[in-house]
Amino acid sequence: MPIYLAVLLGIVEGITEYLPVSSTGHLVLAGHLLGLNDADPATSSFEIVVQLGAILAVVAHYRTLLAERLRGLLVRDPAAVRLASALLIAFAPTAAAGLLLRKTIKAHLFGPLPVAAALIVGGVAMILVERLWVRRRTEHDGTSPDPTGRGQHLKEGLENVTASRALAIGTAQCLSLWPGTSRAMCTIVAGQLLGLSTGTAAEFSFLLALPTLGAATIYEGYKARDILAANVGAASIAVGLVVSFVVAWIVIGTFLRYLRTRGLEPFGWYRIVLGALVLWVLGR
Repeated sequence: MPIYLAVLLGIVEGITEYLPVSSTGHLVLAGHLLGLNDADPATSSFEIVVQLGAILAVVAHYRTLLAERLRGLLVRDPAAVRLASALLIAFAPTAAAGLLLRKTIKAHLFGPLPVAAALIVGGVAMILVERLWVRRRTEHDGTSPDPTGRGQHLKEGLENVTASRALAIGTAQCLSLWPGTSRAMCTIVAGQLLGLSTGTAAEFSFLLALPTLGAATIYEGYKARDILAANVGAASIAVGLVVSFVVAWIVIGTFLRYLRTRGLEPFGWYRIVLGALVLWVLGR
């Protein structure tokens, strides 16, 4: 793979991994536009492995919190144990589904048409949740309309991610195995529906990326190591990882600041427009 392609795909991964727009879907569409073969196992494997850069960006952004929770686990601190348990519980359903459906997903869903369909359906779901759930709950409690869902009636803080909420969020995350759906969208929207503030749902979603994307990246990298070495090359992989790390680190902080004043509806409209555009291009 030429270095410039690795740079472009790394940028796409870094921008879209933690936004509710589907990084895998955007990588598939970008690869299609750049002339990469959708059915090429090296391409689809690189699109998964390049997520490692974005994973490391979460570690960098939350380094203080993660260090505190790791030290807390050593002394059985309740907050640290609760967060670690919630992450493991949320990770389990996706791990099982991913192992069972990995080959089917790569064979049938890594293409522009399935991605476009998932983008549109997910966009509609995001808009409906914002308008019919988050905003109405805020108005019902007599507070000013707030698309971010930061009213007191919604739970603020990672300590509110109980075991039952974590399991529900993890089950919803399974839907993101369909490229174009978006792991961030599934987990954030699920958190909103479970009574978490948008900011708390987003933070848990980012932290949940560590076991979820980490496991997928390690597994895919090991299984496809020979294909990647022969068809992508170490230099292109390294460049893609570095670029995705830098861009994702910037996006995480920016997105969290955005959520303090606005909701997810604009991303829903973006998904619908992009999905419709892809369908129009494919139908020409």
